[in-house]
Amino acid sequence: MGTTGDETDDRDALVEYGIDDKPPLDRALLLGAQHYLTMIGANIAVPLLLANAMGMPQQFRAKFIGTFFVVSGIATLAQTTIGNRYPIVQGAPFSMLGPGLAIVSSNAFVSGVGWETKLLFLQGAIVAAGVAEVFIGYLGLVGRLREYLSPVVVTPVVTLIGLSLFDAPQVTAAANNWYLLVLTLGLIVLFSQYLDKESRVFGLFPILLGIVGAWVVAAVGSVTGVIPSGDPGYIDLGLIASADPVHVVYPLQWGVPEFGVSFAIGMFAGVLASIIESFADYHAVARMSGVGAPSAKRINHGIGMEGLANIFSGLMGTGGSTSYSENVGAIGLTGVASRYVVQIGAVLMLVAGFVGYFGQLVATIPDPIVGGLYIAMFGQIVAVGLSNLKYVDLDSSRNLFIIGMAIFAGMAVPQYMGGLSGYAALQSGFASVPVLGSVLGTEVVARTVYIVGGVQMAVGGAIAFVLDNTVAGTREERGLLDWERIAEGDDEFQTFLERLRP
Repeated sequence: MGTTGDETDDRDALVEYGIDDKPPLDRALLLGAQHYLTMIGANIAVPLLLANAMGMPQQFRAKFIGTFFVVSGIATLAQTTIGNRYPIVQGAPFSMLGPGLAIVSSNAFVSGVGWETKLLFLQGAIVAAGVAEVFIGYLGLVGRLREYLSPVVVTPVVTLIGLSLFDAPQVTAAANNWYLLVLTLGLIVLFSQYLDKESRVFGLFPILLGIVGAWVVAAVGSVTGVIPSGDPGYIDLGLIASADPVHVVYPLQWGVPEFGVSFAIGMFAGVLASIIESFADYHAVARMSGVGAPSAKRINHGIGMEGLANIFSGLMGTGGSTSYSENVGAIGLTGVASRYVVQIGAVLMLVAGFVGYFGQLVATIPDPIVGGLYIAMFGQIVAVGLSNLKYVDLDSSRNLFIIGMAIFAGMAVPQYMGGLSGYAALQSGFASVPVLGSVLGTEVVARTVYIVGGVQMAVGGAIAFVLDNTVAGTREERGLLDWERIAEGDDEFQTFLERLRP
């Protein structure tokens, strides 16, 4: 089924460039750079956290970060071209960071084992989990669940994506440079909400203008001494000049991956959480792009491609790949949903990965500026998640109970998991359960529950899924009838190979 005329007109009014639109190249370059800049915070944070945990020497870290951008660029080009073909960026996932840190910090390694060995076992776990994700995607397992995933389930999952970074240190750190954060946020709000009708430039580039404006202020403040070197907003311009001109990045650059069963199982738990998040991202990006909800066929091809990207990520030596919520928020703020623009941004990621000066320039963007971005973009995602309630009967106490409980538990359970010293605490508790203790108390079960339970979207989605499909409710009440009327049919999505056929 396609979208109705009224629904399409209502959405198109919010979209400046649709999925298949191609802005002029000069404009597309700036819009692509804007998309690229929205994801730098996470795509730099993940490799830095992994490098610190495995004890990687400083001289290898720039190349390590550059590899993440190369993988991100190639994965984005693959997803937008032969995957689900949505304008959605691929990057290093936080959902796989937990098991990644557990692997490189594992006490399974004997004392004195170098960081190279730890990285090879991390690569092996990601490759193995990626293979499983390929089968899950291309065998259609996620698509088959689509009938059971109503707006009552999707609403809390998308909302929790937006809320997942509310306590990020770039936002909440007590020592943050709040002047710079508020300046960044204020500029984005000014350009996107107040001046967007005054000039098309302000409406199309609010994020780019906000980042550049705040960066210039921070750079001037750093050079003049107004912002001291120890301040979170300080920019060391000397780092740009000292960067390596070129990073040579290639598969198996760190060595051949090593495989461990327990490591692979733990990483697969992270992949499961990533799949849930990506499913919600697909719905969010479709809604922001002015098109109907994704078909099962499109979902399956998207998840399958993410699995292939994870295999590639493991061979390259990074921390995995998944859809990025940051860029979904950018579409909502700018109305630019062009696949072509995202592909331009992917090419810029490749350049940043290979050219040291370019990557280091981007890496100088201070945390307070990233924090301002997070507030603007993830707040937009929260609103998009809640907007799915338009299809749901909000006079139904059943629906209100499920949605409220899923959001609250999705925030609370990961906080509890974060307070534990690790999965061992769960394992000892599960082992004491009568009758089932011998099964629940195994390392595999405890590790999986610990990892999945630490991801807001996975917890909220699982609770909403179970309740929505077991508590009595009509299809109309759950929003399925209205959703079906605007949903994309399987015949509307053509795979890359199908598009090549005459």
